[in-house]
Amino acid sequence: MTTHAKSSVRSTSDVAARAPRDGAARPTRQGAGRPRRSGRLAPYLLLTPAVLVLLAGLGYPVYWQVVTSLQEYGLAQQFGQPPEFVGLDNYARIFAEDALWAVVVRSVGFLLVTAFTTVLIGLVFALLMRAVPAALRLALQISMLLAWAMPMVAAVVVFRWLFDYRTGVINWLLTQAGLTGFQGYAWLSQPLSFFFVASFVIVWMSVPFVALSMYAGLVQVSEEVIEAARIDGANRRQILTNILLPLVRPVLSIVLLLQIIWDLRVFAQIRLLQDAGAPVSETNLLGNFIYELGVGRQDFGGAAAVSLFVLALTALLSWPYVRSLMKEDS
Repeated sequence: MTTHAKSSVRSTSDVAARAPRDGAARPTRQGAGRPRRSGRLAPYLLLTPAVLVLLAGLGYPVYWQVVTSLQEYGLAQQFGQPPEFVGLDNYARIFAEDALWAVVVRSVGFLLVTAFTTVLIGLVFALLMRAVPAALRLALQISMLLAWAMPMVAAVVVFRWLFDYRTGVINWLLTQAGLTGFQGYAWLSQPLSFFFVASFVIVWMSVPFVALSMYAGLVQVSEEVIEAARIDGANRRQILTNILLPLVRPVLSIVLLLQIIWDLRVFAQIRLLQDAGAPVSETNLLGNFIYELGVGRQDFGGAAAVSLFVLALTALLSWPYVRSLMKEDS
C-alpha cells in the first residue's frame, strides 16, 4: 500500500513537472505561425516597387496610345489645336485599307522565318560549342560576342556594302563562281531579295544570344545521364532528341518566344535597308508602316490604332508559348 502511494505521488509530480513545459510550449507553437505569414508576404512586398515602376513606365504609354487612337490627332494638333474625339473611326479607316493587311501578312511570315531560323542555327552552334575542345569553344564564344556587341547601324551598313550592286563582295563572289546573272544584281531593289538580305542581317545579329543561352542550358545537363544513355546503347541522334532537347526545352521555349516578339517589332534594320533604294510600299513591315502613318502622313491617331493592334497581335502569337511555360512550371 505504501509502495503504491509512493508511485502515485511520483506520477502526480511528473505530470505536474511536465505541465509547465507543455503550457509553455503551446504559445511558442501558436506564435510560430506569425513569422510564417510575414515570410509569405515578404516576396510580394519586395516585388511591389518593381511592379509599380513597370506600371508607371509601361502603363502611361499604353494609356496615351489608347487615348490617341480615339482622337483625330494630326499636324494641327501638334501646333496647339485640341484633338477631336472620333471614337473608333481611326480603327475603321485603317483596318479598311488593304495595305495594312498586306503588311500584317508580310510581317508574320517574316518573323516566322527569321525566328525559327535563328533558333535552329543558334541550337546548332550551342551543340557545336558543347562538342568542340575548350580552345575552339572559346574562339566561337568570342566571335559571337563580338558580332552581338557590334552596333546595329554599323552592322546594317556593312551588309549594305556587301550586297551593293556595284561594289558588293557578294555579287563579285557569285560572278567569280560562274553565276554571271548576279553581275550588277540589285539585291535591295526587289522585295524577295530585299527580305532575304534583311533576314540575313537579323539572324546574324540574333544568333549569338540564342546560341549562348542554349549553351548555358546544355551545360546544365549531367554527364552521368548521357553516359548512362550511351551504356544503354543510345546513339547521338537519340541522345539529342530524347535527352538533351527535352531537358533544355524551357530555355528553348523562352528564347523562341523572345525572338518572335523581337522580330515582330523590327524596324531600324528594315528602315536602313530601305534607304538604299528599296521600294518602301512593298517592303514595309508593321513597325515601318506605323512610322509612315505617324511621321510620313501625320496621322498619329491611325498610327496609335495600328500600334495597339500590334500589341494584341504580339500577345496572340506569344500566348501558346506562355501557356506551355506556365504548364511546365505547374
